[in-house]
Amino acid sequence: MFGKDVEGKKINLLFTVNDDRWNKVPFNVQIVSEQAVQVVFDVVGRMPKSETEISLVLSDDKEVHKLNKEYRGVDRPTNVLSFETKDELMMGDIVMSLDTLSREAENEGISLLAHYTHLLVHGVLHLMGYDHIEDDDAKIMEGFEIEILGRLGFANPYEE
Repeated sequence: MFGKDVEGKKINLLFTVNDDRWNKVPFNVQIVSEQAVQVVFDVVGRMPKSETEISLVLSDDKEVHKLNKEYRGVDRPTNVLSFETKDELMMGDIVMSLDTLSREAENEGISLLAHYTHLLVHGVLHLMGYDHIEDDDAKIMEGFEIEILGRLGFANPYEE
């Protein structure tokens, strides 16, 4: 667990590593996550009123498949799942699969770091109540993602 004080408000990221391969990725997951979450809050401009927590579960396809089937009715693994709590003290959980992230990054010809950062930003925006089901909502969410990733030094993930 570590926390980042952003404009006087502490955002705690609580890590659970369910797949040891996450400890061998070619970047520091905690530092990257802390930086990305700070930029999300800076760009969106919606700071929590008090200290808040985000739980980040680093896992694999097996666990994510099970959760995706149980909570979304989708019988396959996915890259990231977000579970918003609507609680100011505990924003929610983000669960990520290293298997799917790695496969997608390779297929898209991008670094695992860039893909991880994008999907973490995506997950945090979901915890903040943003969605992409309707086209207008998707434009708003994608606009935030593009700006946040740009500030972090990454390319627009929606450009081909």
